[in-house]
Amino acid sequence: MARIVMKFGGTSMAGIERIRNVAQRVKREVDAGNEVAVVVSAMAGETDRLVGFCREAAALHDPAEYDVVVASGEQVTSGLLAITLQAIGVPARSWLGWQLPIRTSDAHSTARIGDIDTSAVLADMAKGRVAVVPGFQGVTDDGRVTTLGRGGSDTSAVAVAAALKADRCDIYTDVDGVYTTDPRIVPKAKKLQSVTFEEMLELASVGAKVLQTRSVELAMKEKVKVQVLSSFTDAPGTFVVDEEEGVEQELITGIAYNRNEAQVTVTRVPDTPGVVSRIFEPLSAANINVDMIVQNVARESGHTDVTFTVPRTELARAMDELAKAKDSIGYGELEAVDNVCKVSVVGVGMKSHAGVALTMFKALGDRGINIKAITTSEIKISVLIAEEYTELAVRVLHTAYGLDDTSEPAGAAA
Repeated sequence: MARIVMKFGGTSMAGIERIRNVAQRVKREVDAGNEVAVVVSAMAGETDRLVGFCREAAALHDPAEYDVVVASGEQVTSGLLAITLQAIGVPARSWLGWQLPIRTSDAHSTARIGDIDTSAVLADMAKGRVAVVPGFQGVTDDGRVTTLGRGGSDTSAVAVAAALKADRCDIYTDVDGVYTTDPRIVPKAKKLQSVTFEEMLELASVGAKVLQTRSVELAMKEKVKVQVLSSFTDAPGTFVVDEEEGVEQELITGIAYNRNEAQVTVTRVPDTPGVVSRIFEPLSAANINVDMIVQNVARESGHTDVTFTVPRTELARAMDELAKAKDSIGYGELEAVDNVCKVSVVGVGMKSHAGVALTMFKALGDRGINIKAITTSEIKISVLIAEEYTELAVRVLHTAYGLDDTSEPAGAAA
């Protein structure tokens, strides 16, 4: 007998018929003799609807009350799934975030999980009852409801799996695994049998939307075995494993892209010690994430330009913060470009192979794609390019690294 946590996303829970499909998948695991806990998201589109209500009620709403509103979507689906399971003869009950409880920080809308008390739910599961837990939510020490940020149900599932000491955590989505890239762009993308935590973390951070970044971080830290599966087919999924368990040790594992990028250039910055920190201090204070950074060689006049990227959704705020700090920084002008995209190649094989960057730069250069900025890690190379070349770049790189599947086209999105 195994102890399994099954997580179902919003698309999987979008309506009673799909909830019935989820219930049958849960029943299959119960009939196999496994102990099962299920973590559910709100129905597809429901969280957006609830966020809209909050914004309509007040532009500057109380974050604590915002969490009360948006957490209700998962409460509905957890109750509905428990009812549906009971209707097909599977004992089940729902456990809301405050009932377990799932203790979190008090950073409303971006809370982080501290600990989970599993004593009561484990005793209930031992009696053969399925625990249905709403993802995305928790409770502070003083009893206030919190939410974990968009995509937080993945993190909830991994945290519950770690707390329950589950044998594995199955993440059911509308895709049937992790692909070498987005098959909507490259029909010859291959589904991976396994991917390392390190690779999945990099892929998630640079644009792949299969798993939320925080959930991968937590799984890697707690050594939770994760499997990505489809809610709608019985196709084998992709396991996320430790590096030593990986069976597909390719040079490059995947190509990811992120269109939510904007490029900011601060011109004629004095070439003196400490000035760069004055550029990024106001952005840090405003919690604006900065990614790629390029500082040009100083000009003869003693000035230089500093270029960096921020999320496109944060561009207006970033420009406003820098404008307010102009006197302290002493720059010339601010320039912004929002029609850019970050394309990344990821693979643990980079650690022991030379020439990976050359292959990328040559493949893009041969197709006339100009690189605006570059950033690297031990297993990742990212470049910033004009957004109009996104799909071409992904296809060219996928072929350049020998990732094309020569058998048959893939049928799901990465």
